[in-house]
Amino acid sequence: MKSLVLVLEFHQPEEMAQLIDLHIPREPIKLGELLHSCYNVLRLGVRTGHPRFFNQISCGLDLVAMAGEWLTATSNTNMFTYEISPVFILMEKEVTQRMVELIGWPNGGDAVFSPGGAIANMYAMNAARHYHFPRAKPLGMTTGMPTLCCFTSEDSHYSIKSASAVLGIGADNCFNIAVDDQARMIPEALEECIIKCKDEGLHPFFVCATAGTTVYGAWDPIPQIADICNRHKLWLHVDAAWGGGLLLSPEHRHKLSGIEKANSVTWNPHKLMGALLQCSACFVRQEGLLFQTNQMSADYLFQQDKPYDVSYDTGDKAMQCGRHNDIFKLWLMWRSKGMEGYRHQINRLMDLANYFTAKIKRTEGYEMVVDDPEFLNICFWYVPPSMRREMDHKEKMARLEKIAPKIKARMMERGTTMVGYQPDKQRPNFFRMILSNPAIREADLDFLIDEIVTLAKDL
Repeated sequence: MKSLVLVLEFHQPEEMAQLIDLHIPREPIKLGELLHSCYNVLRLGVRTGHPRFFNQISCGLDLVAMAGEWLTATSNTNMFTYEISPVFILMEKEVTQRMVELIGWPNGGDAVFSPGGAIANMYAMNAARHYHFPRAKPLGMTTGMPTLCCFTSEDSHYSIKSASAVLGIGADNCFNIAVDDQARMIPEALEECIIKCKDEGLHPFFVCATAGTTVYGAWDPIPQIADICNRHKLWLHVDAAWGGGLLLSPEHRHKLSGIEKANSVTWNPHKLMGALLQCSACFVRQEGLLFQTNQMSADYLFQQDKPYDVSYDTGDKAMQCGRHNDIFKLWLMWRSKGMEGYRHQINRLMDLANYFTAKIKRTEGYEMVVDDPEFLNICFWYVPPSMRREMDHKEKMARLEKIAPKIKARMMERGTTMVGYQPDKQRPNFFRMILSNPAIREADLDFLIDEIVTLAKDL
């Protein structure tokens, strides 16, 4: 049974380096040795498809998607022109337009696949800057350009601040907006910050609302944020890298209410939808803007006198030249499930989250960080028996800070399961449980709860 297979066989880096031969030889290696190396690589790696791997948002192993990735490697083609990738270009157009429909843009939109959500967010910010200040493309952030600034919640992904740095806007000009006790951006705080920035001579241009935050799985209030953006004429981006998959569930898509008002959206099928890494896209409501923003018209690739409609040469709307084919595995997997299959898969995961939350609340020693999680992130502490007596709050927090790392270290030594932890603001280290793998069963969740109790019994 799969549950009897370890999630990982942990070794310290120095020991790991002795267990597998990584050197590049002068002479060729025989096939038998290569196969043995492949075996060792898989044996010593982390099994992220295991139903007891809860460590990251991207996990699971969809076999149809895996087959798609194998065939993608077999085709070994690039995604910049129709002439070398005709089927995959058409496939990408079909799938992205279906996703645009799910976002709710009745007049269509455009999209580009990117190497992860961080780059997708940067695509969105770059498009927003070009929309407001097209001269930044040829001239850069030169004299005469206003000092731009942007806004995102303090619990959003760090890539928004990173994009600000890379695009020359400056990390210090990306303002983190306060969140409420459910980790959702506070709209009033956003508008106050926008007005303050204007008063100080800055030029706001971009707001990021998050649909499914990385730690708490929180949902920023998109409709209220959209109203603020309209009042101040700002670009609204929704980072739905994690939460976008809920658009496939009629029962849960209301959590993304207002997403249709966004100017751009990030959506990572390699997260909730379960596509293999990597599979991420940036969607822009205004057709043609991605081309205008990124086009460089290299005549050795994008000739205008080809024997077909050159609008199908989509490579010039990307920052990259070479671009991996991320569409085939997604298309194949989606066809294998259909809309109804995805609806069932996502609803089941939401049900499992409710099951786990309820069990955590009634199991001695466990405490919730956020009482009623809104998504598939369940954050909790485990308080070992030695700490359940009355003690000073400051002392308890100081001791609790050390508990999760110790449990995680023992967990990795045993190799039976993996779940991440982190501190947050004034809160000591807590576990962040992620349920995105369709292979998870209730028995796997029960096992994790019992395993943590076992690992912490003498702490």
